[in-house]
Amino acid sequence: MLAQLIVSGIAHGALYALVALGMTVIFKATTVVNFGHGDLVMAGAYATYVFSVSFGIPLPLAILLGVALLAVLGYVIQRGFIQPILSGPHLSIAMMAIAVGYALRGVARLFSGTQILTYPAIYPNDVYTVKGVVLSSGDIVVTVVVALLLVVLAVAFFATPLGKLAQAVFQSARGAALIGINVNRFYAVMWGLGGALAAIGGILLAPNTLLYPDMSAWVLIRGFAAMALGGFGSLLGAVVGGLLLGIAELLLGTYVSTNFIEITAYLVIIVVLLVRPTGLFGQREMVRV
Repeated sequence: MLAQLIVSGIAHGALYALVALGMTVIFKATTVVNFGHGDLVMAGAYATYVFSVSFGIPLPLAILLGVALLAVLGYVIQRGFIQPILSGPHLSIAMMAIAVGYALRGVARLFSGTQILTYPAIYPNDVYTVKGVVLSSGDIVVTVVVALLLVVLAVAFFATPLGKLAQAVFQSARGAALIGINVNRFYAVMWGLGGALAAIGGILLAPNTLLYPDMSAWVLIRGFAAMALGGFGSLLGAVVGGLLLGIAELLLGTYVSTNFIEITAYLVIIVVLLVRPTGLFGQREMVRV
């Protein structure tokens, strides 16, 4: 039972980690926590659904179109809504992100109302048993995707000029601008990358949770909890935080009360912010939240 719970928790946590990775990329480059990220995840899932089911586009191409659309949407949101108020109070940025997210949720409701949609299968629904522990093909696919994305992002941020650029902007946007870096464009590109990661998260998440507009709130809380637990700005922390959150939900839900499945993320946020605000791998920084 314990081994099964841990394995299943890792599978759930990989989904949370995928959401947290998208939030972390934006934060790592721009020092802004996108509180509308859950709605980008939802929008990515809806976009792929529309391309595939409504327009009849083959699923692999629909997935590529959905990811590309969310990359463009993330870029546009930063340039059109976040950039004009970036020098204002931190609270206004958070409120703008939430407002844009609710607007996306409204668009989704125009499309499907309160209807819960069944997402098209994107991988075989096979089940494997290894020494008494049950693994589904979906669990394996999501875990592998998260591991690959972590490696790709780690290489991009720590072994390429993009990483040096991100560190320069993160440390001092004004200093980066003085040496010729187009900071505003860099911010927009990073929001675009965050949008693409959100779409990937939504595409992999929707087959497990079904598709409905308000899934975004559920997604945001768990992504933020994973990000806070792992440490703001840490790619490894986002993954570790997501995995630990997934395991904690199932262990507490099984051995204490099923109510903990719904409230563990909130408890994690409270405990981390009170006891260790920097999380497991984060560093103390002056940031925009």
